[in-house]
Amino acid sequence: MYDFTSIYRASSVPDAIAALEREPRAVVIAGGSDVLIKIREGKLAGVPLVSIHGLDAELAGVSLLENGDLAIGPLTTFRGVTRDPLIQAHVPVLGEAADMAGGPQLRAVGTIGGNVCNGVTSADTASTLMAFGAELHLRGPAGWRVVPISDWYQGVGKVDLGPAELLCRIVLPRDHFEGWSGHYIKYAQRNAMDIATLGVSCLVKLSADKTTCEDVRLAFGVAAPTPIRSHTAEDGVRGLPVAQAAERIGTLALEDINPRTSWRASKEFRVQLVRELSGRALLEAARKGGAAV
Repeated sequence: MYDFTSIYRASSVPDAIAALEREPRAVVIAGGSDVLIKIREGKLAGVPLVSIHGLDAELAGVSLLENGDLAIGPLTTFRGVTRDPLIQAHVPVLGEAADMAGGPQLRAVGTIGGNVCNGVTSADTASTLMAFGAELHLRGPAGWRVVPISDWYQGVGKVDLGPAELLCRIVLPRDHFEGWSGHYIKYAQRNAMDIATLGVSCLVKLSADKTTCEDVRLAFGVAAPTPIRSHTAEDGVRGLPVAQAAERIGTLALEDINPRTSWRASKEFRVQLVRELSGRALLEAARKGGAAV
């Protein structure tokens, strides 16, 4: 039984924004894989809904912008992200992360925009988008604004989404992915259809001879109340040979994390996962970039 008071099907992005202005209590629903669960659990009982499910022409798909940046529509499903040729060509690690969300049914309906807007630290695409320094393009009653993903997460389940605003585009700047290779590791209690106990996403830019980490980006999910970058680890291994960087990066990352104990895992276990998986992610990212590891 789903307890909501009404559902309005928006015909366009401006129509959806107008509907949200008319009804400030309304919740946006797209794929519904998060919202319907919260309604069923009673967390959003009695809310009106504004559906953007039919706005694929405006809000779905992947494209290259004129400046070479990669734009992802928030209504693009996890499956759509994974299978998109531009994702596979330019940021395959994001497709790999999206392919670890839930099971086949969820990936067919769940959207990358919903994954970002729910503000959950365990979201499978969140740490990779954080590593890429994604920019979130929002549209609301006052027009457009751009929020860097580093400023997006405000706390547990809270994001910088204003009243009657919609996430309309996720942009990965060209210089954040061109020349980089990456790898995402999801550690969970079972191999499929489980929430991450820890997520680790590592990007590496290698030297011309493929032996040195010219630059590194390391991001985590479930290592803090929100997805985070480990700048201490990045700064500490930049310029090191690949093997040496992989050996050090996990210990350095401990300076930035703040995991908690939950029924899924203890804080101490998550700390150990950060220590071990960071180096593994870096080695695999380097291997994908051509390093002999």
